[in-house]
Amino acid sequence: MAKKLKITWKRSNNSGPAKFDPIIRGLGLRRLNQTVIRSNIPEIRGMVKKVIHLVDVQEIEVEE
Repeated sequence: MAKKLKITWKRSNNSGPAKFDPIIRGLGLRRLNQTVIRSNIPEIRGMVKKVIHLVDVQEIEVEE
């Protein structure tokens, strides 16, 4: 079983710095309350760390 990250976009970035917008898009999130499953790799974890105040993250186990 592989571990993955379940990322849900919970807070808007309307009044925040524009530098977070490409990070949110890079994670594959397009609208609020959308959830995506991503690999648990350092690149994704670094992106999540930058926008942790805007998203909810859970580590899940997925059968492959």
